[in-house]
Amino acid sequence: MATQTDNLEQNLVPPPAETVICTRDLWKTYDMGSEQQVNALSGVDISINRNEYVAIMGPSGSGKSTLMNLIGCLDTPTGGVYWLNGQLVSELEDDDLAHIRNKEIGFVFQTFNLLARASALHNVELPLIYAGIPSAERLERARQALTSVGMEERMNHKPNELSGGQRQRVAIARALINRPSIILADEPTGNLDSKTSVEIMALFDELQSRGNTIVLVTHEHDIAEYAHRIIHIRDGKVAGDEKTARAKK
Repeated sequence: MATQTDNLEQNLVPPPAETVICTRDLWKTYDMGSEQQVNALSGVDISINRNEYVAIMGPSGSGKSTLMNLIGCLDTPTGGVYWLNGQLVSELEDDDLAHIRNKEIGFVFQTFNLLARASALHNVELPLIYAGIPSAERLERARQALTSVGMEERMNHKPNELSGGQRQRVAIARALINRPSIILADEPTGNLDSKTSVEIMALFDELQSRGNTIVLVTHEHDIAEYAHRIIHIRDGKVAGDEKTARAKK
């Protein structure tokens, strides 16, 4: 029978080189006071390889948002380990996590999170400013990123001059700018109409075909079906892990 020490040693063995995300026995516990604790995650094991397109699904309160925060290095686990692109990030302090987050993860949010008074070009170059990249290189890379998502004609427009779909394209370009290990998209079509949602999901298809790893967090089945694999989270645990029809083509 494996002991707790054996399990810990096994968790600390690096995953294969092709694995971008690896969680082993991942826990997140919140102290609610009066000696009451809530386990938002209870021993989650997931593994996602480079260039995979994975959706994480679950009802409200299932733990999917907590898992997204841990995968995105926005929070730290209470127990277990998290390997991101071969690095054990579950043991890092906040400053180191911020560095990893800026380098390894491109975020796409439901609410776009764009600076209202800044042009599309400036919004996209922002992560490179934090990374200390020189101005000329920043602008060139921002232009390339916007061109890659079909926004080359709208680079100098501010968010209020763009449609919802165009704003999300700018947000996706910003997510791509640091050439991250993964693109983490949280309900990316939540504020878009049906037609625009289809266009944005087609863009994610294109990005995945170019070699990007995409992790999509959603509660919508039709959006999750764009992915090639769906991980179901329920009551803080993995309740299912299945290939979609698109992966079987």
